[in-house]
Amino acid sequence: MQKVDILLRSNAIFSGLASTPEAGFIAISGNRILAAGSSDGAEYAGPDTQVMDLGDRLICPGFTDVHCFFNGYLLTITGADLSACQNADQSVAAAKAYQEGLSPGATVLARGVRPGFTELSCDRLDQEFGDVPAIFFMEGGESCYMNSAARREYRFTPDTCWSESYWRLLRYILGQKEFSVPEFRKYLSMMNSRGITSVKEMGFDDFYGFTEELKKLEQENALTARVHFMSQPVGFPMNLEYGKEMRDFFPGIFVHFSGYNQMTDGSISQLEGEMKSPYLCADTCCAKNIDWEGLRRDTLAADRENFRFSLHAQGDGAICRTIDIFDQCQRGPDGKVKNRHAITDLECSDPVDLERMGALGIVAEVYPQIMSIADRDGKLAMIQEKIGLERGKNYWNRRKMAESGVTISCGTDLPLLYDDIPESIYHTVGALFPEGGAPFNKENTLTTAELLKAWTYGGQYNLGCESQLGTLKAGNLADIAVLDGNVFETPMDQMRGIKVCLTLVDGKIVHRTI
Repeated sequence: MQKVDILLRSNAIFSGLASTPEAGFIAISGNRILAAGSSDGAEYAGPDTQVMDLGDRLICPGFTDVHCFFNGYLLTITGADLSACQNADQSVAAAKAYQEGLSPGATVLARGVRPGFTELSCDRLDQEFGDVPAIFFMEGGESCYMNSAARREYRFTPDTCWSESYWRLLRYILGQKEFSVPEFRKYLSMMNSRGITSVKEMGFDDFYGFTEELKKLEQENALTARVHFMSQPVGFPMNLEYGKEMRDFFPGIFVHFSGYNQMTDGSISQLEGEMKSPYLCADTCCAKNIDWEGLRRDTLAADRENFRFSLHAQGDGAICRTIDIFDQCQRGPDGKVKNRHAITDLECSDPVDLERMGALGIVAEVYPQIMSIADRDGKLAMIQEKIGLERGKNYWNRRKMAESGVTISCGTDLPLLYDDIPESIYHTVGALFPEGGAPFNKENTLTTAELLKAWTYGGQYNLGCESQLGTLKAGNLADIAVLDGNVFETPMDQMRGIKVCLTLVDGKIVHRTI
């Protein structure tokens, strides 16, 4: 009997092949699972085998985040931290102290400015920093103070303070390789600590040269998670030639080009989610002007070149129109879309359209932790005011997705949310807001097994890797996450206390607390 490198034993293994965990073992040789079964696997243990008896800890396939944004994360950790500054003068002083460590003329970035420091006007920052671009982001990053040089250089304003608007700034930050590359490695380690073994990154345009760094990290065997990335056209039109180059540039098992991503509508709370029927508080179905013809044209052009497209849609009208676009794409013999197109977010959907999604084989990319950044009273008040509680019954309807045969995968839009699988169970299975209380739309929830399958198999199906990843079976690549408690038996009010204690990627331990 072949002896293995690592032998994991547990009373609770969720293989993704059954709906309940079972006692057994996982035997790992090199980067693959050699065997898995219901015994203790003693026959696979040799003198050099690392045997880990995990007790009641839950072994799962590695988790996959199909929608995250490293470049946006970088912005949250870049520059001087002004959160401790009590006034505008202290903020300027801290930013100037930070500037002393920069090369001459380098953009001065700062973050965490408290509300009310209105003295940080454009004129004040012009006086303090002259022709050097200076940008001070407010707490939460949704607005900023900036000088004239920054406005000229990066071509956005405090009123247009979002990713697609300040893409030039994101390009600048990503281009600081001595900062961005080490931080990317730390970022993957942070993801590993949360059980994430594969990510799908949103890279604006041509990822602004970061693909060269990904190639180097891949060649150095320095990646601790599998990295799939998409191109989101923001500063430039969709570039199919770039996609073809990237598809050929990354033929291995650690880095892949995964197609194209684009936004459609916006938030329902801002009246920018496109609804089928008008809002209750305004005579409009959507306050945002959406170029549906442009989205259709790009999607079909990418589809013709056998690239997949993910479209981000929140309102039931936008979801319907997105499905209409995918309905025009190439089909396989089974009548489903050939290229595994996906819809991201799906906040408020018409159940009829979820049935269409299932029939067409469109993948869902949901945010199962999205309730963690809301509160029950505030969210329900918003829903009641904007669309009414009757339409609100269609919020976060993952149950209908599952019943309609939709493959569900999970994302975070990190840094909007940070991966926490037990927390996602609390919200998406428990239907609970952070403060607890009565469940919201409990009839729309998934089971724990369904949600774990979405984080594992569903994510790998999304990425086209389900033949080698996403389940724990002999022959699969050994990407594994272990939770320090069994979420199938944990009361919901204790669920968020469970953490990841062990993560393996490609048969190597990349995170361990036990």
